[in-house]
Amino acid sequence: MRIKELTERTGVSARLLRYYEEQGLLSPLRQENGYRDYDESSVARVEQIRSLLDAGLTTEIIRAVLPCIAEAAISQYPAPDFVSRVRLERGRMADRIAALSKNLHAIDDYLAAVVKE
Repeated sequence: MRIKELTERTGVSARLLRYYEEQGLLSPLRQENGYRDYDESSVARVEQIRSLLDAGLTTEIIRAVLPCIAEAAISQYPAPDFVSRVRLERGRMADRIAALSKNLHAIDDYLAAVVKE
């Protein structure tokens, strides 16, 4: 599929798709005329990239993690630096989740106090 179709199917702009390619997160084939050609798996990959970015991971971490996700249950990552970076990112995500959860409960408490049904 061409970039326009991938954009329509994922809701991600063509500019961002090109950026993902520059960052090594997405690897479309190139036709003889230079057009990008994405296969069906690109849709899931873009959705996965978006999800990881939304979770707060950097493109650098995502680039390292993406190839491993499918085999995560059976793979081992022997590079201690990489494991440390992933642990650090996980800790940052957990902190953000805790803060969001606290804010959500505060909003729920406020709504319960002011909205009487």
